[in-house]
Amino acid sequence: MNVLNKIVMSSAMAIALISSTAYAAPAGEAKVLAAAEGTVANIAEAVELINADGDKEKAANALTEASQLQKEFRYELTERLRQKAGTQLKIGRTAFNKGDTAGAKLALAESLSMYQDMLKTYKAAH
Repeated sequence: MNVLNKIVMSSAMAIALISSTAYAAPAGEAKVLAAAEGTVANIAEAVELINADGDKEKAANALTEASQLQKEFRYELTERLRQKAGTQLKIGRTAFNKGDTAGAKLALAESLSMYQDMLKTYKAAH
């Protein structure tokens, strides 16, 4: 009887574990989505500030934040595009820091477009 009780209990625990993990959303998805949306929002904010000759410190902070968030935006179907967009973000950030607003606008617009495409691809798959 004791053996039967152990079998029933272990089976019930296994079923509960399997069913709870099958319906739970992966924790990584929320983190990736937040990073993706944050990256796009920060680049868009920086581009808007640069275009309007706004606060340079806020634009620099937005670019720094975007640079950090883009590292968490990892999705296998867009990984190569992420690398290219990250390069454009770095080029734009460097140009902005050197005072080359025309170069910064161009690189950041391209980077923003790439990240927006990546976000669409990610959302379509999830």
